Amino acid sequence: MPAPKSVFVTGATGFIGSRLVPRLLKRGHHVTALARRPEQAGHLRALGVQLLRGDVTQPESLTEGMQGADWLLHLANHYSLHERDESIYTRVNVVGNRNVMRAALEAGVGKVVHVSSGVSYGISPDQPLREDSRVGPFPNAYWRTKHLGDEEVWHLHRQGLPVTAVYPGGVVGANDPNATGAWIRRLAQRRQPVRAFEDRGFTYVAVDDVAEAIVLAAEREDNVGERYLIGREFLTNRAFVELVAELAGSPLPPLVLPDRLAHLNAALLGRLEAWMGVRPVMDFTPSSARHLAAGFRFGSEKAERELGLQYTPVREAVAQDLATFRPSAR
Repeated sequence: MPAPKSVFVTGATGFIGSRLVPRLLKRGHHVTALARRPEQAGHLRALGVQLLRGDVTQPESLTEGMQGADWLLHLANHYSLHERDESIYTRVNVVGNRNVMRAALEAGVGKVVHVSSGVSYGISPDQPLREDSRVGPFPNAYWRTKHLGDEEVWHLHRQGLPVTAVYPGGVVGANDPNATGAWIRRLAQRRQPVRAFEDRGFTYVAVDDVAEAIVLAAEREDNVGERYLIGREFLTNRAFVELVAELAGSPLPPLVLPDRLAHLNAALLGRLEAWMGVRPVMDFTPSSARHLAAGFRFGSEKAERELGLQYTPVREAVAQDLATFRPSAR
């Protein structure tokens, strides 16, 4: 275990960040966390985290916390599959990345671990994905801005910023507030009557494993410039739905939409939202439909080999999430 470090964390209050910070503290590191609303992050302060008010879209708020930092662990991003105003993706995922990385370079941070996503590769022609895979087209604004944000990071790396990056797959685990967690809840509570794009799918990974991968990537001393895909288990959308149904004791959604009909249905719901301001049923929009229809697949040999990462079965991570709102889940 390396000597204690001074660590600056963005996104510390998020799904992954809430698992990351306790790991850092347990290893003896001193953590400063950027928080838009420090008054709502008292749980971090209680752990001994120094809170700094700021936002990745406000570059002047980033300088103070990075002074003297050994590591920057950058998790902050805007993750959703649908926004009426898509400019938020660019503000946070692109401009925000640029602001954070410029501040780190100016502050002389010793090492940066940038947390991206498998979607940054787009619909790559190289399947399964590898860390050096080519980039393909992007099905929605979230995927596109994750890639553009990465480009900002690697541009500054070429100017001397010591970056290592991790690219998680679909992240699952207890108390998931994001799109996958909402999908699991709808399935378990019988509020998801349809299935679609059943032969497509994603590589999934437990949220605790992503947090561990970030720490391991930071601790390794000879991996500046490296990329690590994080995840191993690929599940088709049908297999994922079947897994949730089995664990929750719920029936499978009875209706299966052909691809073209699913896209048409999403388009109609999107237009209804535009006309009436009604949020689409099941958050099914053209953007989320294209996300499900695209998917991604990869293995994690590099992360396992170089970082020593070991994986929690996805089945266990899904069960942990179900248990947070269905105590009877098996």
